[in-house]
Amino acid sequence: MNISQIHYLCIKIDLGMILADIAEYVTDKISSNDVSLNNYVTTDSLLQNKRGRECAQNLPPMPCALIHFQPKDILIANIRPYLKKIWFADIEGGCSSDVLVFRAKEGHFPNFLYATLMQDAFYDYVMKGVKGSKMPRGDKEQIMRYKMPTFSSDEEQNIGKIVVDIEKKLQLSRAINDNLEKMAKQLYDYWFVQFDFPNENGRPYKSSGGAMVWNEKLKREIPKEWDNCTLEYYLIIKNGRDHKHLGNGIYPVYGSGGEIRKVDSFIYSGESILMPRKGSLNNIMYVNDAFWSVDTMFYSEMKQPHCAKYVFYSIKDIDFTRWDSGTGVPSMTSSTLYSILLVKPDADSLAKFDEIITPLFLMIKKNEMQIVELTKQRDDLLPLLMNGQASVNYHLSKWSIGFLCLDMHIEYDKDIVQKEADKQDFNPLVRKPYSFTFFKHTSYPFFMFLLQFKLFVTMSHKLPTDFHNKVHTNVVQRF
Repeated sequence: MNISQIHYLCIKIDLGMILADIAEYVTDKISSNDVSLNNYVTTDSLLQNKRGRECAQNLPPMPCALIHFQPKDILIANIRPYLKKIWFADIEGGCSSDVLVFRAKEGHFPNFLYATLMQDAFYDYVMKGVKGSKMPRGDKEQIMRYKMPTFSSDEEQNIGKIVVDIEKKLQLSRAINDNLEKMAKQLYDYWFVQFDFPNENGRPYKSSGGAMVWNEKLKREIPKEWDNCTLEYYLIIKNGRDHKHLGNGIYPVYGSGGEIRKVDSFIYSGESILMPRKGSLNNIMYVNDAFWSVDTMFYSEMKQPHCAKYVFYSIKDIDFTRWDSGTGVPSMTSSTLYSILLVKPDADSLAKFDEIITPLFLMIKKNEMQIVELTKQRDDLLPLLMNGQASVNYHLSKWSIGFLCLDMHIEYDKDIVQKEADKQDFNPLVRKPYSFTFFKHTSYPFFMFLLQFKLFVTMSHKLPTDFHNKVHTNVVQRF
């Protein structure tokens, strides 16, 4: 977020509007027979912490009436509102009754309604009126009484645009990470499941007739020079410790459910595979940083070089619940983990695999850092916008074009670019494009360019021809 977009105002805010003034609940119905997994939404398919939704796992077991939502409706899970599950619909579909569907009233903007419902203050307000303790539900009448400032039409539109643009960037970054993770997993499968790693001639080993031998312990054929081993060969399992005595800081604390908080000390630094001891036993994690692990999560130290990512993918898809040793909370023992049988590739293959896959992990990590930073900026900016302490100047032409060219090391006439850009409502994130030009940073490969969404720019055909040609010559033709 460029600071020049935000102008702080010293004004008195009139909290004379409530949510019911700009939104209504959708009550239209659609038969469950008319929806698919792709457009069926439940509280489970909505993701925590404002991350949108994923595809539903199951359809209703029996035909029933669902709430019929449309594109630009906003869906919020009404069970345990503190989980902050919200999605700005981009398709038509149906959802369960535990999902609230909001629609902007005439004269108001869906983007602005979405921005309103994205606020942490909104969820804090909803939690004050919930009913039930184990599975608290929001009070639909109380929700509609949520107070908010009165904004002009232009202000609503600008606030909505900036919030949706941030969300588009976040969604794109997450989608890129998903694809990078799939690429890494596919590479692992290709090398260590199909055994088509490159042979000495750079050809796929098994497909090119590489020698395979039967391994009795693994009950399968493996490359002739490979063997079997247990997990204990690759790592040492360590117990996590309590974190409550630690102060707040920069090091993540991991439990079986994921990151809990950040503290001022770390228990280990470096490559490690985290394996739940209690709770969500299948939540295997790879970490390559300083961190703290609680007593419900084992962490590990590698005993062999270049093995951490291989081990991670080798055990990631195992169903550990079948070895649950607990009588109540699911539990796992280190001895059970140590005994897991694995394929043992030769050292050279592990080193080559690690060399190839490490850049993907670094890209994922960099993108995750950008997601965290952008999420923080969004959450810091939203209350300022929504209580009137800040307003948005949405004319970003000079910043957008200038930033692009500086980042691409392109010389350009700022006066000409600004003059032409001022003639149009140049907005690279929202405006409908005349044509798309894809730019590549001169020091990164193509998919690193994708990670830099700031370089994904829609350019109008009205920009000066010489400027357009210079960009094309200096950047596009370098692919």
